[in-house]
Amino acid sequence: MNIYTKNNIKYPYSHISQNIRISVKTDFLDSQSDEENNLWVWSYDILIENKGTIKIQLLDRHWIITDETGHVEEFKGVGVIGQQPTINPGNYFQYTSGAPLKRPSGFMTGSYNMINEVKKSFKIEIPTFSLDLPLKKRILN
Repeated sequence: MNIYTKNNIKYPYSHISQNIRISVKTDFLDSQSDEENNLWVWSYDILIENKGTIKIQLLDRHWIITDETGHVEEFKGVGVIGQQPTINPGNYFQYTSGAPLKRPSGFMTGSYNMINEVKKSFKIEIPTFSLDLPLKKRILN
């Protein structure tokens, strides 16, 4: 796996489609998780880079979250984190969001619906990324 780096942040998941690079980094949030209540929480950092020559805007998102048992949840919504960002050529937009699971691991995939400055709409696939519980040091008695 090639790791993409931008602004000293390493993104293990990255994909370019239609001159748009989508990169993803995840972190397990132990402090917000509660194993006894079947809650495991991750944050994910998304970087959207416009590698093209015309302005684009993110209109909406579609997420598919699958846990380790195969249980699937889908989420659709306008924009991301309350915004519908416009990204000029050569620029980027970053945001952080989160995902809870009822199991210790899973994965996410999805897409963004975009529109460009000539009002042509298109879909960009988000690379599938893993939500895996980090190994914890176990002490045997």
